[in-house]
Amino acid sequence: MRTLLVTGGCGFIGSHFIKGFLKSHSGWKILNLDKLSYCGNRENTRALEGHDRYEFIQADICDQDAVGPAIQKAEAVVHFAAETHVDRSIENAGDFLMTNVFGTRVLLDAARKFQIKRFIHISTDEVYGSISQGSADESAPLHPSSPYSASKAGSDLLALSYWKTYQFPVIITRSSNNFGPHQFPEKVIPLFITNLIEGRKAPLYGDGQNRRDWIYVEDHCAALELVFDKGKEGEIYNLGAGEEISNLELTRLILRQMGLGEDRIHYVPDRLGHDFRYSVNTAKIKALGFKPRWTFPVALTQTLAWYRQHPEWWQPLKRDKFTIK
Repeated sequence: MRTLLVTGGCGFIGSHFIKGFLKSHSGWKILNLDKLSYCGNRENTRALEGHDRYEFIQADICDQDAVGPAIQKAEAVVHFAAETHVDRSIENAGDFLMTNVFGTRVLLDAARKFQIKRFIHISTDEVYGSISQGSADESAPLHPSSPYSASKAGSDLLALSYWKTYQFPVIITRSSNNFGPHQFPEKVIPLFITNLIEGRKAPLYGDGQNRRDWIYVEDHCAALELVFDKGKEGEIYNLGAGEEISNLELTRLILRQMGLGEDRIHYVPDRLGHDFRYSVNTAKIKALGFKPRWTFPVALTQTLAWYRQHPEWWQPLKRDKFTIK
């Protein structure tokens, strides 16, 4: 039995990836290493506990003493673990630098020591900064705007340096905005949906004209499996669905699907350093055979239904883990 170490596997995207990978890769066992920080929720993978090809390890990727023994058991790594929320990074950049840069360094050093055969580093389209026209391909310069995206750009460059210096088998993926079930409710789509379910308003930044490309989490994970199976070492792959809309259009679509009017929008002061538009060229991942299965409206309907049906999952998180302004 082959073993894959997944970091941050109790988080939103990581937990979806683990469930899909176990189904499609029957010859692999997964070790899920997660710190269980505020957005790492063990309930996301609770159904897997007792699975004969799944094991959970609670540990911080910055803890060298914990990371080494875990990586020693594996032959490949998929690295999701990161601090990801832009607003939090604006308030406190230190946690982001520690986890996203130093933590990645700890993983890379341990993975190189134990001769890991494949290391997939999960990143974000935000490292390219705001794109006024066209789309950024994988060779585009990095222009991060927030402490979050700067920390991810730093971890990307560090990972690439291990390929260039040591020929360590790193692959980087940079995805557009994700959404779907089990997403922590500080992110825009679950925040708006759960606020509206509770009879509150959707807090929309600025005039709502900022634009994003949205990819359903299941499509993202399918693309990651493709990269894991067929990706080339030392390469970067942009991942996206080509579903670009403005934040105002997104809000209106959520309102329509919930049968609500625009009086439920609360315009709030814009985020500091708010990037206007993200857009990535996905020709490279499409050449590997990737094609999104989900259209945005259909996937949004699925997501909305899940949050309506699972208040027991998100209500404690909104009450205990953070304050919505």
